[in-house]
Amino acid sequence: MSGTQKPGDEMIGLLALTVAALYSGAALYVNLVEKPALLALHPQDSLAGWQIALRRGALIQPPLVTVGFLLGLVAWIETHSAGYMIGALLMLAGIPWTIVAILPINKSLGAAVPADVAGAASSALLQDWYMRHAVRTALGLLALIAFLVALL
Repeated sequence: MSGTQKPGDEMIGLLALTVAALYSGAALYVNLVEKPALLALHPQDSLAGWQIALRRGALIQPPLVTVGFLLGLVAWIETHSAGYMIGALLMLAGIPWTIVAILPINKSLGAAVPADVAGAASSALLQDWYMRHAVRTALGLLALIAFLVALL
């Protein structure tokens, strides 16, 4: 710990790192486990499963992004370490990306009735959604790395 840091500063950074790890782990799970599992199903079942997963994921993603950003911001204010600010901004960057690139697909697929519309078009939209979700995963992993570097 440098002379400018207080004893609790490292704890805030560790908490930011932990939240970024939780977020990144959840996002990585979606890309590595959920995507191949759902896309292996019949399009109707794939869409229905995605709709359930989306509702569940929406319960954990926003709080993790918000808390990760705020902890990174506080750690940066306390330490002036650029790694914390970079990590905080990377956590926050997922919000505009989600609004601009993912939310339109969420609305289309979320409103769809799987028995009525599932097919090649919904499968293509799901593939597109998972590709765009990979950007959120990358942002979370980069935030994790930035927080880790700030702690070293």
